[in-house]
Amino acid sequence: ELLGCDHYDVFYGSADEARRAKREQIEGVLRVLPWIATIDGFQHWLYTHEGHSAEEREAAWLAVFGRFSTGVVDYTGYEVQRASRWQAQGHLFHVPFYYIEYGIAQLGATQLWLRYRDDPSGTLELYREALTLGNTRPLPKLFEAAGIKFAFDRQTIEPLVSALMAELETVS
Repeated sequence: ELLGCDHYDVFYGSADEARRAKREQIEGVLRVLPWIATIDGFQHWLYTHEGHSAEEREAAWLAVFGRFSTGVVDYTGYEVQRASRWQAQGHLFHVPFYYIEYGIAQLGATQLWLRYRDDPSGTLELYREALTLGNTRPLPKLFEAAGIKFAFDRQTIEPLVSALMAELETVS
């Protein structure tokens, strides 16, 4: 999706609509990554604290939510909604520990997009080569084949977020 952002003019009737769509795509990436981290962190707490009480669960949620929240939203009068916000993520109930897959995919896609900006044809070539490996290699090896890192550390994520923020400035 990020690779296609610079070609939105093909689908949208005006430059303003294409710019709006690109802005929404980038904002979506920036919004979803902290949410995925929040859900994954909370889920780890849930499954390592068997027999916890409802009060302990709420406290754990609020702690994790607070860790990844910007604090921009004022929940005054909506404390109950904030305390139960985790229930909106159906993955916790139906497919435990699957939601992180979206984060892994987004980090890979964002790394590809960043590489693509500097070397479109080389990046697409590596990406295609990685895709041909399909289910024959573990995920870290597929990332490596695509010329990107399978890592969740600051050195990997910070440049991606910085690039997304800089790109957002160009379409705002």
